[in-house]
Amino acid sequence: MGRLKTLAQTFHEFATNHVEQPDVPAVADGDNGYAKSTKIALLLLKEEINKPLRRLEDYLNEMPGILGVFDLDSSPDYTSFSVWDDEFPMKELRRLLRASAEQAGLSGTASIDASGFQRDQASSHYRNRVGYSFNAMKTTLLVDTDSLAIMDAHFTTKKAYDGHIGLQVFRRNAEDLQALLADKMYSWSNLREACRDRSTRPVIKHCEQNALKKAHNARIDDDVYNQRSMSETVFAMLKDDGEKLRSRSWHGQFRELTRKCLSL
Repeated sequence: MGRLKTLAQTFHEFATNHVEQPDVPAVADGDNGYAKSTKIALLLLKEEINKPLRRLEDYLNEMPGILGVFDLDSSPDYTSFSVWDDEFPMKELRRLLRASAEQAGLSGTASIDASGFQRDQASSHYRNRVGYSFNAMKTTLLVDTDSLAIMDAHFTTKKAYDGHIGLQVFRRNAEDLQALLADKMYSWSNLREACRDRSTRPVIKHCEQNALKKAHNARIDDDVYNQRSMSETVFAMLKDDGEKLRSRSWHGQFRELTRKCLSL
């Protein structure tokens, strides 16, 4: 319980600093009097505990030390967590993810990579209706190579070229990047040109289709490029408790994965 209590304190402090306005007391905003910062912190803690909602309520009620962090005598009803999930859109979760990365520290060098999270709970009828092209949630992360902070996250349920996603993620974060590290899946001239236009060094492997591109790859500084593995380390941490998602809707899964990123 010691580790969970420490995490609860960390989440509560983070949510209070970045959700509530400075120097303004937390004010209950409905839903049985729970402050916005408490909702955010408990949602992050939920991802760490990783239990079904009904079991989560019982679990928290057996942990008075954790509830005490939030000045609660008992756990919120399990249905409250579902309601709160819909209250915080991706725009706000992205803002919190960014604040978390800045708090951890940004070095200017970041690695981009993608992996999949299993989402086969949805029925084939639902997948066909909303246009899923495969059963995994493709997740692309931009990770600071020094602090391992997740600077940005991109999710899709459809097949998409890594270079296009990489360009979109880069444009959102260009002002904080001095170097962008990526493997050959992101080898796209438009992405390289966008990096150079913003004075960012693209350390991106070329697909070795000819001698010139092989020569380009040979000139890449291995000490810098090998830092790209930091994004693989972060994915391993995210999947430590399993890679299946509990949410059934695509928008719920986007939010669930973003909260997982925040709770690392």
